[in-house]
Amino acid sequence: MVVTGASGFIGSAVVRQLMAQGRDVLAVVEPGADLKNLEGLNVERVTADVTDATRMDRACSGAEALYHLAAIYRIWLPDPEVIYRVNLEGTTTVLLAAQKAKVQRIVYTSSIAAVGLHGDGTPADEDVQFNLHGIANDYILTKYLSERIAMQFAQSGLPVVVVNPAFPFGERDRAPTPTGRVLLDILKGKLPGLMPGGFNAVDVDNVARGHLLAEEKGRIGERYILGDHNISFEDFSKLAAKLGGVAIPERRIPAPVILGLSWVAEQIADRWTHKTPPATYRATQYGVRKAYFDVSKARKELGLPSTPLEETITRAIGWYRANGFLRA
Repeated sequence: MVVTGASGFIGSAVVRQLMAQGRDVLAVVEPGADLKNLEGLNVERVTADVTDATRMDRACSGAEALYHLAAIYRIWLPDPEVIYRVNLEGTTTVLLAAQKAKVQRIVYTSSIAAVGLHGDGTPADEDVQFNLHGIANDYILTKYLSERIAMQFAQSGLPVVVVNPAFPFGERDRAPTPTGRVLLDILKGKLPGLMPGGFNAVDVDNVARGHLLAEEKGRIGERYILGDHNISFEDFSKLAAKLGGVAIPERRIPAPVILGLSWVAEQIADRWTHKTPPATYRATQYGVRKAYFDVSKARKELGLPSTPLEETITRAIGWYRANGFLRA
């Protein structure tokens, strides 16, 4: 059993659930990765760049199943070349290695960002094709393109099932991911105001469970949205603030103002600071939309579980406090 991206937020949750089932796991971690999410786990580890064909051939040799989660999830990078190399070339390299090793089952981790949106905000399902080319940042574009690569392998006979996680929250988001940073900004009082738009929030442990269910029950060449709660950014902010015991601004910021501020922040990062900005123009274009999704396919075909959002956020807050991200 091979898991790439095993030290990451979702990857480590997948590793833990596989081990709980008594399965042998080979955890593939990138060079220089923070391995704290794997501490205390009796799991075999191998350090490998997912674009290294020789090392990925060795990792996949003799594997019964493969979970490919390794990807860069960032809204901005000073040099975007690395995100294309890892997310696109890495996917191709890993799937070629799996093909050579005759791996019997592959779960490829795409993203909700690879699924299109309805203009009126009604929940989109797996049949909605990608329609965000005009606002896609490098992360969104690479996840869309890498999913196409995975689907091409499936069409050629490789036993690939695709999963599309929504916005996960929970324990062990050490980076933190852009998703986790939203929650932290609310809890740290850095939220400038209530913004328009909405998203689909899901417990990271349910995302991990969805991966295992996709291996077990998923249909080859199909994709499954691993999500849970459609919620507006305003309602999410109020809920998180209440659970975290903090105040949030009452003012609402119109979309044009947010877009203008994010454009300025990105320009400052590109031209002067070369540090990740609080927001980017294209990420904000996505964020102010109602990115709602229909998860009935994953629930019906896989048995994807659901967890109350209050429980997920409370657990995430507790973990952030216990690990020094927030004051206790």
